[in-house]
Amino acid sequence: MKLLILNGPNLNLLGVREPEIYGKQNYSDLCQLIEAHAAELGVEVEVRQTNHEGVLVDWIQQARGQFDGIVLNPAAYTHTSIALLDAVAAAGLPTVEVHISDVRRREAFRQISYVRAACVATITGHGLHGYLEAMDVLIHLK
Repeated sequence: MKLLILNGPNLNLLGVREPEIYGKQNYSDLCQLIEAHAAELGVEVEVRQTNHEGVLVDWIQQARGQFDGIVLNPAAYTHTSIALLDAVAAAGLPTVEVHISDVRRREAFRQISYVRAACVATITGHGLHGYLEAMDVLIHLK
């Protein structure tokens, strides 16, 4: 099994950006955590991050036939991007939406997730470990 882990805007600033919300671990820590969990599960992962919506759309479209599932933290694009929703729906791969913070307890605009409608699950507020939970969800679907 091969999973694509996609991270949207500003996640490259983990550990620096609002550590009281997102924690003190940095993006490299996140990647190491994901790769260690993948090794435990015996799956391949590819972890990517971009600040550009179109790049995320391209990566999701290209995942067809190359990956068995997607873990997606669309970050701010969660609340604005119908393009990501359409890409996830078109890709036809099981996708789990992940958010490090508990978006349910944040600003009103963060309550809207366009991409959620095309996802098999959403994990929110579990910190970096939410990514591991998302990987587990995808493993158990197969």
